[in-house]
Amino acid sequence: MRNNMKKVTFLLVETLMVLTSCNSFLEEKPKSALPEDEAYNSIPNLYINAVASIYNYIGGNTDSQGLQGTGRGVYDFNTLTTDEAIMPTRGGDWYDGGFWQRLFLHKWGENDASLLATWEYLYKVVSLSNYYMEKVKAYQTIHDDAILNKYLAELRAVRAIYYYYIMDMFGRVPLVTSTSATTDSMTISDRATVYKFIVDELQAVAPLLSTERSNQSGDYYGRITRPVVYFILAKLCLNSEIYSDNDWTDNTRYDGKDIYFTVGGNKMNAWKATQAYCDSITSMGYKLDKKFTDCFVVNNQYSEENIFTIPMDKALYSNWFIYLFRSRHYSHGSAYGDASENGTSATVEALNTFAYGTDSIDPRFKLTYYADTVRDLNNKIIMLDDGHTPLIYRPREVALDVTGTTYEKTCGARMKKYEVDPNANADGRLCDNDIVLFRYADVLLMRSEAKVRNGENGDIELNEVRSRVGAKYRKATLDNILAERELELAWEGWRRNDLIRFGQFTRTYTDRPQLAGESDGYTTVFPIPDNILSRYSWKQNPGYPR
Repeated sequence: MRNNMKKVTFLLVETLMVLTSCNSFLEEKPKSALPEDEAYNSIPNLYINAVASIYNYIGGNTDSQGLQGTGRGVYDFNTLTTDEAIMPTRGGDWYDGGFWQRLFLHKWGENDASLLATWEYLYKVVSLSNYYMEKVKAYQTIHDDAILNKYLAELRAVRAIYYYYIMDMFGRVPLVTSTSATTDSMTISDRATVYKFIVDELQAVAPLLSTERSNQSGDYYGRITRPVVYFILAKLCLNSEIYSDNDWTDNTRYDGKDIYFTVGGNKMNAWKATQAYCDSITSMGYKLDKKFTDCFVVNNQYSEENIFTIPMDKALYSNWFIYLFRSRHYSHGSAYGDASENGTSATVEALNTFAYGTDSIDPRFKLTYYADTVRDLNNKIIMLDDGHTPLIYRPREVALDVTGTTYEKTCGARMKKYEVDPNANADGRLCDNDIVLFRYADVLLMRSEAKVRNGENGDIELNEVRSRVGAKYRKATLDNILAERELELAWEGWRRNDLIRFGQFTRTYTDRPQLAGESDGYTTVFPIPDNILSRYSWKQNPGYPR
């Protein structure tokens, strides 16, 4: 059933839309294989060419494209800038002009090409959403059909979710809701304004969206549905103190108890609103999978926990998942019949959170990382190129630059979280494991945190997550919740978001001294790329040149 559904979607979408290269980040327009008067002249064609087409861009197969799965984009700027993961320079490998070191050290700049490409990718999807909405509205003026309102709701939800990522990363950004915006009229909105727009849009469209599961095979597979929107609304409420703050460098912010939302007709503070959206997801039947690993297996379309995923099928899609490929040692990849790039590793801080090397090591360590002696899929010890030296990862030898050290190629615990697809193509990058973006364990942890921040007890939710893996009972304190979010959600792209909310993103940690002036929080928001600023009369985010 899953493969049939994927095949239908692929055949409908793949041949219809490509993007042309444009000079302005808001000038992306689709180029259809059909004449425009045919591409949008019926409800079936509107679905194919407007609604279904937008989902081509959730994943990707080139740098800076897609929400996850590729490199130098949204995922890397939210993961390799934190205390969770590091890309060590290994001799001639992984220096790349200092890019990976700059990420880890928070020394990115407004002229970073990957940051610009990420901005342009995110706004490309916003621009396409605007374009497709206009096509649906134009058809709606002639043909009044209730399904068209659902199409518009879905496109509005996609646009709002992309604005969530833009606002989270860049703070102050242009809020563009039509294709008629011109360079002369383009203005930048403060963060709180963009934040309110996103919340208002998602609240408005949620009742029009299907309650079906997005992560499982069927008509809504891979699409934005109501539980997906509720998940983002919970994130928006949980991060309200951050997103409502237009000056993130003055070391003051609003209290979530004094920030109010209307949910289900009831006015409530941010922490109660977070709980309300989490409760709504629970009421829709989502729950923890029986095993932690079930979320990440090759056939994870059967997960009861995953809420929103990027559909993967090596025979049908070109979306990449590079993170296993990028992390494993060369011999490790070869043992699976793949190649590898010998890169990303766990940091010392991550090892400490997992209590690696102690009697109290978290049960999820061995499910999340390859460490120590490495074995192949048949449980045979993997040897290095000499044929007799075992491949042994040395987690605590990791550092930002290990060039010339004994463990230059073998230091660091490597990514293991997703099950290896033995039939993967493209050196393991084209696999059948759907990429997990949102899942129910996060919902439980958000609810626990919201309760604690509101002066309530969050023990039940925290320990529901822990008990699944046999971890010992813990009291739900903010420190324990932050640690639990790493234990449960490592490698899933949330660490930067979490550290900022907990006020720990700019602190000093192993191999990363705090930058001069960074204590004011200016690096919690990335700079607006200089190539964008040069086209408009906008002011750069505080703390950065210009």
